[in-house]
Amino acid sequence: MDLATPLTQARKAVRQAVSSGAAPFGLPAAQIFEHGSLKLFFFEPRGVDNQPVHDQDEVYVVVSGFGTFAVGDSEASLERKAFGPGDAIFVAAGRLHRFEDFTDDFETWVMMYGPEGGERPTRPPA
Repeated sequence: MDLATPLTQARKAVRQAVSSGAAPFGLPAAQIFEHGSLKLFFFEPRGVDNQPVHDQDEVYVVVSGFGTFAVGDSEASLERKAFGPGDAIFVAAGRLHRFEDFTDDFETWVMMYGPEGGERPTRPPA
């Protein structure tokens, strides 16, 4: 889709990706769009968020639901903040992060972009 993806289509894409085994990272998500380094996903975790650390910078835009977002360099250093509909959350590449204690209606757009390691790497290159 060049210009817009209605939420109903994004939700359907997640269901199709999960049922076909094509969901990215094995998560309840679907890639909706790609242009250059930018990838747009729709993400609907249920119960627990098991996403891995990513090699690109990310921006989340919360569509619905409430909860807590945790981000840090290690489990011991996680910082937590409340989130809700309309909130935008940035995560630098390579940082541990997850959504916690979220409501059953939680869903978010996810934009991953930039070079591997992020635009401003948070860890030395391997």
